[in-house]
Amino acid sequence: MKNPTRRTFLKTAALALSLPTIIPASALGKNGTVAPSNRIVLGAVGIGPRGRKVLECFLQQPDVQFVAIADAQADRAEIVRRIAMKKFGYDDCYKTSEMREIFERKDIDTVLTATGDHWHALVSILAAKAGKDIYCEKPCSMTIQESQELADTTNRYGRVFQAGTQRRSVDNFEFAANLARSGKLGKIHTVHASILTLRPNLEWLAEEPLPDPAVCDWDRWLGPAPWRPYNKKYVQGRWRGHYDLHGGAGLPEWGTHTLDLCQWAASADGTVPIRFEYAGDTITGYYANGIRLVMRLAGFRGEGDWNVRGTCPVRFEGDAGWVETADAGEMAASSDSLLVGQPTSNISGTNPLRHVRNFLDCVKSRSQPAANADVTRSGHIACHAAAIGWQLGRTVNFDPTTETFINDDQANRMCSRARRAPWHA
Repeated sequence: MKNPTRRTFLKTAALALSLPTIIPASALGKNGTVAPSNRIVLGAVGIGPRGRKVLECFLQQPDVQFVAIADAQADRAEIVRRIAMKKFGYDDCYKTSEMREIFERKDIDTVLTATGDHWHALVSILAAKAGKDIYCEKPCSMTIQESQELADTTNRYGRVFQAGTQRRSVDNFEFAANLARSGKLGKIHTVHASILTLRPNLEWLAEEPLPDPAVCDWDRWLGPAPWRPYNKKYVQGRWRGHYDLHGGAGLPEWGTHTLDLCQWAASADGTVPIRFEYAGDTITGYYANGIRLVMRLAGFRGEGDWNVRGTCPVRFEGDAGWVETADAGEMAASSDSLLVGQPTSNISGTNPLRHVRNFLDCVKSRSQPAANADVTRSGHIACHAAAIGWQLGRTVNFDPTTETFINDDQANRMCSRARRAPWHA
């Protein structure tokens, strides 16, 4: 209308106000849906086989919307994009090789990262600086210094951080740790963490022609690690065992599963053993309060001197009894009475579903999740310190307050590594 009269305008406005307003139920959070204002928008960096298992747990949550994937390998990014398309029924899940595009998006609240170990800390630090909350697969650091930087940064920027040490959220491990912490085992004197056989660093693989960066960006895949000639086996998972890509002779990768639980059971979150001794395949750490931390072998099927089946067995001993459990859910104890009320669920210790839910709830409440940055800091530092002593082939003494080795320049030089430019925080 050109130059409407006042009477015409009022009639038109009245008609508009009389029409019903139709708002989709999904926008209001009805019919089992979650309103957009209450959804957590997720992006991911570096998602391979393990990462996809964790991502599937995120996608099962009704309040999660997954919108973007960054990966140096185009085929992996495409697999994840298709998973999202199938789940949400849309075709605009964004994929890129540049993780900073994920961090720069204002609509993304949280970041899941499950890259190779050498990228975990840096991705998490950059995400925290960009204002994102982070779920990071373990081990979350390659060195003691990275453990410190990761915790300091996420705390400084007020971010919610969850390490993928999901056994803190699995029933049988919770039950065993609570037995130890409750005093039902008496005064705890020894905690046992299973580890794999530690091995010297592997020789580097033979050089192969570099792939097209659009297919696999080798420079980006290496990131902060020193430059090495390309071999396709590295990007297929064969990076394990190589010093620049897999820290501490493999101890941090496996130890962060089980040593973390021992720290929890011994009420030692926030501290580290003060001495590490070595005898064959066994590492023994001693806390300042006298509790022993015994790291001993248990293969992928729980072989060794253990009473339970399954990977990642742990044992907690007090002067009134002991308890053991592992990924298969079995429990053993010095007395049947200790196991009264034990969980009957068959959830495997490798299942991160409840751990993911714990993280998301804390994102909303801004509270600390089960495996927060400070818990992760001390547990990871314990693993790195134990590995350094093993690599040096001798007993080492550690100060939990300064987080340095005592009068040991050689060991202290192994607490950090330089990052390759321009991959830095």
